[in-house]
Amino acid sequence: MLEQLDYQGTGGMAIRNFTDKDVPELDGRVFFVTGANSGLGYETARVLAGKGSRVLMGCRSEARATDAMDRIRADFPKADLKFVPLDLGDLQSIHEAAGQVAREPRLDVLVNNAGIMMPPREETADGFESQFGVNHLGTFALTGLLLNKLAVGEQPRVVITSSMAHRSGRIDFDDINAEESYSRWGRYAMSKLANLLHMYELDRRLRAADSPIIAAACHPGVADTELARNFPGFMVALIRPVSGLFMNSAAQGAWPTLAAAAAPDVESAQYFGPSRTGEWVGPAREVQPRKYAKRIEPAKHLWRVSEEMTGVKYSI
Repeated sequence: MLEQLDYQGTGGMAIRNFTDKDVPELDGRVFFVTGANSGLGYETARVLAGKGSRVLMGCRSEARATDAMDRIRADFPKADLKFVPLDLGDLQSIHEAAGQVAREPRLDVLVNNAGIMMPPREETADGFESQFGVNHLGTFALTGLLLNKLAVGEQPRVVITSSMAHRSGRIDFDDINAEESYSRWGRYAMSKLANLLHMYELDRRLRAADSPIIAAACHPGVADTELARNFPGFMVALIRPVSGLFMNSAAQGAWPTLAAAAAPDVESAQYFGPSRTGEWVGPAREVQPRKYAKRIEPAKHLWRVSEEMTGVKYSI
């Protein structure tokens, strides 16, 4: 018998045309949203809080987190919010944030939203190339550290945010930290492919361990967020006046995240994105990644490399 090469999945429930209006009441549920002070993370936190959940807001800046919480409470005065200091570019910060969340009475859903896009080559506090370090390794470490806490939650989930950019990504295992060559777009695409390889391998391991946790992924399509801060100025000037024609607002871009995090019929290994214009815009639905994202051997290899680089060993 030939060895299985690709992740097969379980065939989840069909979710179509999902928006923030489809998020059910969430009284008593606890969500940890990374990058919650702006963009997709802020919009995700705002909707979840408005539906009655407790939202832990993982942010680098307390001042920006406080401002975000004030804006959410202006819409929802009874919103249950808490700031959790978190820098995904610093393993010490990740451990401290995970420790703080672990002391909470419960945690039901981890929404890995925070990320960076196309900066000049930089390194994290631990010497990792920043896009791979923040977008994948930081997410990998935080998820692993919170897995035991999630396992005792109610209908627990891990949500990992990818991007359409994953379709052009390639995991450069021979130059993982971009010490020999660096492309802003190439390394961003690599990190987003890594996010999906992580999700599918996490799901495979969770199922093998008979864990109650489900793993899901999402992408926002093309959304007008702060991630574009590293685009060339002339590009922003050209795009901004007509962005509404082919870009989601941040609130609309959060719909796939909300579907993955809060839709009642989500099953493990589902991947959500916009439903229109080639997954650029529109309400959320289940979508499919490029075939390589479901390859088992590169996912296993990436998992081993990620454990070695972060020092975080999963409990499954």
